[in-house]
This record gives sequence, structure tokens and C-alpha cells, in this order.
Amino acid sequence: MLPILYSFRRCPYAMRARMAIQYSGIQVELREIVLRNKPAALLHASPKGTVPVLVLNNGQVIEQSREIMHWALEQHDPQQWLCKENEALSKQIAELINHNDQIFKIHLDQYKYADRYPAHPQEYYRSQGELFLHDLETRLAQTSFLLLHQICLADIAIFPFIRQFASVDPEWFDTAPYPKLKQWLAFLCNSADYQSVMQKFSVWQSGDLPFIFP
Repeated sequence: MLPILYSFRRCPYAMRARMAIQYSGIQVELREIVLRNKPAALLHASPKGTVPVLVLNNGQVIEQSREIMHWALEQHDPQQWLCKENEALSKQIAELINHNDQIFKIHLDQYKYADRYPAHPQEYYRSQGELFLHDLETRLAQTSFLLLHQICLADIAIFPFIRQFASVDPEWFDTAPYPKLKQWLAFLCNSADYQSVMQKFSVWQSGDLPFIFP
């Protein structure tokens, strides 16, 4: 019996959970779902019905992507993504991810679905999201990755959302003044781990044979 991971391929929260699980080398049974037709097993485990959701062998349910990432890395973290030995750095990682999840994600949704937010034009919401892009560009001018010269948890937790922001209007992003950010994003999106977690998975149905990931 392996832990069960409910996922949706294009969801940035699910992406970062799969990235952490792949990196840790822990195997799970992956169940790819369709958000408009959520399986009863997912809703039984987590009535909120969002992904990712991880169901452990002991019945414990982990419903937040950041908690799933920490669960995986607490078991195996060969390159020290958590930076546990550096309390100040661990705090910076948490603060940067908090800003992504609690502030930038709001602007990203408003920018991506601007027709749902008619109070302002799309360009306004993009400019609000750019405040975070400016911050990341400044950081990447100083270090190869967001906080260090090597990958840490912040990079993996944040880049799927920057990828989504860039894909709203690729032509605009291609000409936007963020050379370091583009280089960082391209590196992570072209990585073998990302390419692996973004393979197309068959939609899970009750009774299917387990699909082992990674």
C-alpha cells in the first residue's frame, strides 16, 4: 500500500507537490482527476474537493500542497531544499512562499480571469502582479536562484505560478524586462524533473490498476 496522491496535471499547487515527491524519491499512487468531475473517493477523503490531496497509509489526509511538500522533504531532502539548519533562511523561504500564495496568487487570478473582475482592465491586474516579478528579478540579479545559488523550496513552490502568469500573454512576457526571471523560469521548466512530472497522466477511475509515481 502506497500513499495516494490526488492531482490535476496543470494545477500549479499540484505541480509543486509532484515536484517535491519526485525529488524526494518517495513513491505514491497517483490519481489524476478532472476538476469538473471529481471522483467520490477524493471528496470522501477531502470534502473541499481541491488538489493536491495526499492520503497516507495510516488514513491521515494532507490537503495543502505546502504541507505535502514538507511531508516529502522531511523524509528525504538530499540537496537540503528545506534549509533546516539555517533558521533565518527557513524563515525567508516561508515568507516568500507566503507572499506568492497569499498576495501574488490573487493578482494572478485577476489577471488571468480579468473578465470576472470588471472593476479594472487586465493591464491593471498585470501591473499588480508585476510587483512580485520585480522583487524576484532583483533577487535573481544577486543569486542564481531566489534565495541561494542553488535550488531551495521557495523556487519549487513559486515557479509554477510564475509560469502560469507568463502564459496569460506570452508575447507580453517575452518582451517584459525580466531577463533573470525568464532565465530562471526556463531552467526550471526545462529540467528533467519538471518534464517528468508534467507527462500526461490518464484520468483515474475507481477500479483502475494503481499508477505508481514517480
